[in-house]
Amino acid sequence: MKTEKIIIENLKCHGCANTIRKGLMRIEEVSNVDIDIEESSVKIEYEGKNNMREAFVEKLRKLGYPEEGTGKLNQQIKSYISCAIGRVNK
Repeated sequence: MKTEKIIIENLKCHGCANTIRKGLMRIEEVSNVDIDIEESSVKIEYEGKNNMREAFVEKLRKLGYPEEGTGKLNQQIKSYISCAIGRVNK
């Protein structure tokens, strides 16, 4: 098993965490996702390919939670929508 820890932007609440967890768990190789809201970090445990970091970073970006230091305004807006959806779909 391999682990990646990624510091992200726009993580505000458990709704955000729910959206992130569901999105990353759709990736076949992912076995577990731990999210630390205070630290704005996502720890992903996975099997298979040696380096999946870029796939994870891309998925997070598409959900509105880019890697720290790479975000843009449109991703921040998208994170608000993802957050709201995550709160509804708990």
